Amino acid sequence: MPFTADRVWEFRRLHESGCFIIPNPWDVGSARLLVRLGFQALATTSSGFAWSLGRADNHASFDEVIGHFTAISAAVGVPVNGDFEGGFAVEPAAVAANVAAAASTGVAGLSIEDSTSDPSAPLFDFDHAVERIHAARQAIDESGTGVMLTGRSEGFIVGRPDLRETIRRLAAYAEAGADCLYAPGLGTLADIVAVVDAMGPRPVNVLVGSDFVTASQLADAGVRRISVGGALARAALTGLLDAAGEIAQRGTFSGLGRARAFAEINAAFLGDE
Repeated sequence: MPFTADRVWEFRRLHESGCFIIPNPWDVGSARLLVRLGFQALATTSSGFAWSLGRADNHASFDEVIGHFTAISAAVGVPVNGDFEGGFAVEPAAVAANVAAAASTGVAGLSIEDSTSDPSAPLFDFDHAVERIHAARQAIDESGTGVMLTGRSEGFIVGRPDLRETIRRLAAYAEAGADCLYAPGLGTLADIVAVVDAMGPRPVNVLVGSDFVTASQLADAGVRRISVGGALARAALTGLLDAAGEIAQRGTFSGLGRARAFAEINAAFLGDE
């Protein structure tokens, strides 16, 4: 799908005030269903997409993710934010080249994270992480797309739950050109408020993967964007595992009786071909 300025403009508008929920589909079908529910924007999920390929999180290739961004963006009429993981590169110049390619897929936003996938050193060194965000910003600016850049600090989900360091990193990513800031794994409203207050007035994305908080509480705290990461994909796979597990273990089929009717689900896709 070619770049569309109207979706980028709409995505930026959504970040200007208030709070919106940006759920995470893992394929074209789930994306279209979420749009039919009325969500104004979507975000891809690296874990959900990888699971749909039969792999663990962070095991989809660069080409597969670029194709995924293109397919999701082409399938819906709302802005899509692309979970671009760590940019599929280590060095800033390579991150920039990959971001330039991703910005041409039709997405309205991209996120770059600072995790390394190395358990002994799970986060990039501070200066290097900032350089990577700066390189991504330059690549987007040179693309002329206006795609929004989200800077992610992953400390709370890679075993480095240091709030002060997380805020230091997010502030530096903002200075380097990130439009939105995101620290997945914040588990208390107090930590969320601390990040929002420190980042203001730049918008903050909060990840919600359980029922520890409500959308209205996050809105009152000043959060601008709420995502759910791979949680919807987990919920869908939980339904599959529970129903199929019953069939495999007991030879009974009661779990299938809890499914939505065929006609209801099929009707949701009529006209989308």
